[in-house]
Amino acid sequence: MLVPVRVIPRSSRNILEWEEGSIKARLTAPPVDGAANTALIALLSDALSLPMRAIDIVRGTTGRQKLVDIEGLSPEEIARRLAAFNNKKR
Repeated sequence: MLVPVRVIPRSSRNILEWEEGSIKARLTAPPVDGAANTALIALLSDALSLPMRAIDIVRGTTGRQKLVDIEGLSPEEIARRLAAFNNKKR
């Protein structure tokens, strides 16, 4: 499933928020040499309990607006898993 993602690099914490069919990702990594992209894939992998190979940045590798392909999950399941992940981190 293709999901729009808005990345906010250099945040104080790593946070993923589901907002009306898209994800807002606050990442501690800087947007340098692909560090934010690597951090995004690792964080999504952890939050969604998927292997990293199931997540791919299809468009926007050099910008804040990205289109990410997440294999095998419906929008409802993505929202549920992100909510559970955020509640677990508190």
